[in-house]
Amino acid sequence: MGFFYFNTMSSTVTITKNDLLLKRVEVAGKLVGNTGMRQFRNLVPGERVKLFAKMEWQQLSASVKARAAYQIIHDAVLHGRLDERKILLDATSGNTGIAYAAIGEKTGIKVALCLPENASNERKEILRSLGAEIIYTSRFEGTDGAQNEARELERIHPDKYFYADQYRNNNNWKAHYFTTAVEIYEQLPGITHFVAGLGTTGTFVGTGRRLKELNPDIRLISLQPDSALHGLEGWKHMETALVPKIYDPALADENHELSTEESYEMIRRIYRDEGMLLSPSSAANLAGAAKIAATLEDGIVVTVLPDNADKYGDVIRKIL
Repeated sequence: MGFFYFNTMSSTVTITKNDLLLKRVEVAGKLVGNTGMRQFRNLVPGERVKLFAKMEWQQLSASVKARAAYQIIHDAVLHGRLDERKILLDATSGNTGIAYAAIGEKTGIKVALCLPENASNERKEILRSLGAEIIYTSRFEGTDGAQNEARELERIHPDKYFYADQYRNNNNWKAHYFTTAVEIYEQLPGITHFVAGLGTTGTFVGTGRRLKELNPDIRLISLQPDSALHGLEGWKHMETALVPKIYDPALADENHELSTEESYEMIRRIYRDEGMLLSPSSAANLAGAAKIAATLEDGIVVTVLPDNADKYGDVIRKIL
């Protein structure tokens, strides 16, 4: 591993290369989390119902996935599973991969990503600019196919790769348990409902578990696409997809389905009314939260906007 020695008056301090790597990771971690909250007054039925969303692009890599990527990397380096000799490998639809690559660029960690070939051009360009190796997988198999490819690469080359496996790694949901939920509760202690879509499920599971501990009366509502063939990149239709190991089906108080068109309509509405461009998944979360808000006489509904529209140029132009 290599060592560096510093003599002090009383003792010799041994600092390994992994200690230095961990320090670089923790410095990068200062750019993760602590995102702002925005209220959407025009999406609620009256003044007694309030709807808020966390703007998760206000952090490193410009998406909610910075939280999970940092927690996964920090834990792996801390426990010696990832060092400068290994390459971080994972399957991604884009945002987690960008988060890994952004942290990798700042720390010297090498990153290889199995990515469906139909990921947006903006995401591919960002990943290349950050120095990530991209291993393209079938557009027809989505992130399920990318996961299968990553597992096979890790099986063949166990000494070459650290397989982060965001769909099974408990640090995914723990990132939101320790940060997202706490931030939401501190920003809006009167929250009554939390609404979020299911992809890796880390955001919903981690945030939901902690919010229930903070206040058992908070209602947790999960969202998923209404069919296997959908346009909500990163989301999973649970009946037909590989269900992430970290998913807890007993956690949600309610489970709702949402169509791709509902997301696209919300993109158009928010652009028209608020001058804000949202990604399809952010718009879907907001549409689902607005539907819940419409059923209430009073309450505070909170959702998460995973990212903005910067990585979806081609898609957004077609929608608008």
